[in-house]
Amino acid sequence: MSVHSRGVKPPLSPDAEALTKAPPVPKFLSAHAKAEWKRIMPQLIARRVITKADMAGIEAYCVAVGASRLIADTMSAGVLPDLKLGGLQIRYMQTARQFAAEYGLTPTSRARIGAVQSDDDDEDLTKI
Repeated sequence: MSVHSRGVKPPLSPDAEALTKAPPVPKFLSAHAKAEWKRIMPQLIARRVITKADMAGIEAYCVAVGASRLIADTMSAGVLPDLKLGGLQIRYMQTARQFAAEYGLTPTSRARIGAVQSDDDDEDLTKI
């Protein structure tokens, strides 16, 4: 019998080369994307889960969130919803959700981080 781990993500853990200070907000990001960068970056730095190599993924996440919010703003200004914009917004939202899961920005992915931290805490208590 074989064991399949398809769909099972490894637990997130602090990286030895994690950034300790947030990089500046990229100038090319839209206003919504910049707001998202400023919202998530302190969390990611505190959890020590991102490195310089992850910056492209973080930028892509912020771009997807920003585009989704821009489309929402555009659609809310109109009387009738635009189905093409709605479909595009859904794709941006899906992309943002996938990136968010990669970097511990969803409840499930945060639980994976918490499980790693709580295991370490239990070990420390047994040594006392």
